[in-house]
Amino acid sequence: MLAGAVPVSAHAALTGSDPQQGSVVQEAPSQISLTFSEKVATSDGSMRVYDPKGKQVDTGDVADLGGNSYGVKLRPGQPDGTFTVTYQVVSADSHPVSGAFTFSVGAPSKTTVPVPGQEAGGGVVGGLYGFARYLSYAGFILLVGGAAFVLACWQRGAGVRPVQRLVVSGWLTLAVATLAMLLLRGSYTGSGKLGDVFDLDLLSDVLQTKTGAALISRLLLLAAAALFIAVLFGAYARQGEEDDEENIEESEGGEAGEEGVEEDVVREADGTESDGTERGGTERGGTETDRPEGAVSEDDDELSDADDGSYQRDLTFGLAIGGGVVATGLAASWAMAEHASTGLQAGLAMPLDILHLLAVAAWLGGLATLLVALFRAPSDAQIETTAVRRFSRVAFGSVLVLTATGIYQSWRQVGTWSALTGTSYGQLLLVKIGLVAVLVGIAWISRRWTTQLAEAPAATEKDRGTATGEGAEDGAGAADEGVEDGAGASAGAVGDGASAGAVGDGGRDDPERAAQLARQRVAVATAREKRLRDADPGRRGLRRSVLAEAGVAVVLLAVTTALTSTEPGRTVEEAKAANAAVAPDTQSGALALDMSFDTGGRNGKGVVRLEIDPARVGANEMHVYVQGPDGKAYDIPEVKVAFTLEAKDIGPLPVVPDHIATGHWTADGVQIPMAGDWNIEVTVRTSDIDQVTVSKNAKIG
Repeated sequence: MLAGAVPVSAHAALTGSDPQQGSVVQEAPSQISLTFSEKVATSDGSMRVYDPKGKQVDTGDVADLGGNSYGVKLRPGQPDGTFTVTYQVVSADSHPVSGAFTFSVGAPSKTTVPVPGQEAGGGVVGGLYGFARYLSYAGFILLVGGAAFVLACWQRGAGVRPVQRLVVSGWLTLAVATLAMLLLRGSYTGSGKLGDVFDLDLLSDVLQTKTGAALISRLLLLAAAALFIAVLFGAYARQGEEDDEENIEESEGGEAGEEGVEEDVVREADGTESDGTERGGTERGGTETDRPEGAVSEDDDELSDADDGSYQRDLTFGLAIGGGVVATGLAASWAMAEHASTGLQAGLAMPLDILHLLAVAAWLGGLATLLVALFRAPSDAQIETTAVRRFSRVAFGSVLVLTATGIYQSWRQVGTWSALTGTSYGQLLLVKIGLVAVLVGIAWISRRWTTQLAEAPAATEKDRGTATGEGAEDGAGAADEGVEDGAGASAGAVGDGASAGAVGDGGRDDPERAAQLARQRVAVATAREKRLRDADPGRRGLRRSVLAEAGVAVVLLAVTTALTSTEPGRTVEEAKAANAAVAPDTQSGALALDMSFDTGGRNGKGVVRLEIDPARVGANEMHVYVQGPDGKAYDIPEVKVAFTLEAKDIGPLPVVPDHIATGHWTADGVQIPMAGDWNIEVTVRTSDIDQVTVSKNAKIG
């Protein structure tokens, strides 16, 4: 039962109680008080007290007693026997805390109170809540990291469907996970029953907590994020597509211009235009400014291009600012409700935690987007080498931020080397550090592949047609030409059917043939895209290393999620110290101290002997013996004892023993609240005016 007093699945710890766990008191107290290592949230029924027969005997109203102490009153007229105290509260960093302990009135007795077998935050609801927490982190990373990758590294990616699906999937995942956490929260911190998930009263209570406010804020920010996504993949993507089309037209126009120059040279040799007229311009009496009506000059084209470029830059800047604000707000919804919001240096820890989350999203979310771009982007939208190298620099900067903020957060949550190796939090942290090291090592390999990348082939109208299935006929024909013998027959069927049967009468009259041709066209287009992707060995190597990075990142995210729901090592160490201070020490023996005194009056000299049994934390039996210089016991008017623990600023705790025989005083149930080096003072009065206080230090507990 004593072990049950230690909190589970919590980030706050029970450090004291009145009455103390396992203690025996003479009369039933009017109130039970509990002290925790940090502030906790309580509600009616958070603390319950049961008598030996299992009947609830508290009033149900939990009161804040100040500091980190909370109490509940007992009904009067309680019997003797063993009482059970249970508690279930929520720590300041949003995690449930539960436990139980016993104390006795008069003498210990049997009790029929069942101790809850399921820890707070456990069971099916706890598992679902943990899974939703994992999905929320994953959604945040994909949403923020994917959008940042598009804006900072690959602006053409805004028009690539696989990238769009990735970012939108991140938004949907985060939204659904946040809503699930909001519904599960009441049952997660309370009954743990799946049927309470849709309890509106519990949901109303959750909305009034810090965690509930954070989840609602996250949902509101996701509404703003939806608008951001609509602009990013709408107007911004269309602008990028228009720029790409203009670049292609300029490229094709340049080729046509070169052919035109060759024709002009021939015409000049003939002295006539192609239509047989003399050359125009100034030589035929025309002016340089003569041009067809409605024609646009080169200066107008340059001005239009400048306007388009300025609009694109302004839109990029606006999206970056707006997206940055939304991403920071989303990260703050975690930082202001969990680990960073409580404990040591919370004012510094929260902004650093926001930076940590944003750096994680930029690195791992960008990594996921790069993986999609390398594997799923169509042949006409292959990611450029410059974009990959740009992300490599962004990832390097993110790792630096992660390292700096991670070191600080680790020190803050762990504190000591013993907590790093001896607690679950510290051990998980070591696993996380190892995974990050592996991830950085693979990233270094990816960086080497990045330096060997060749530029992606320029997109052409033929590529665009193949990517959309419109140019499958050409692709099929190419396959036909490139395949010989037996393989050529199959490819030839694809080429002939794709070029003629797709639109011919046979394709219309034979649905099976049309479906077969459609499948063949898709196969040809897919094969061509794969051939283009595999053309560069650098890209093949980069795909493999990025895929390995993504696999490690998935495991790393799972460890990080477990870490956020694990009690920090620093808190565990503090709780152990506090529980060790109040836990009974069965190995302690009786303590005996002899102190000489001299009050200065008649019969004022002697020796006072103090015995404490068993000299441990909790209740003790104390005996005081007074002897004269001849060693014989004799009575004096008064003896008083006081205990002081200066290291913890406890005391003096006065004890007035009862006189039971000549030279013998005793006191039962002397409470020692904490182990330590106690100063024990004995005041001896031998007459109305002769008195002296003597003291000694002794280790108790």
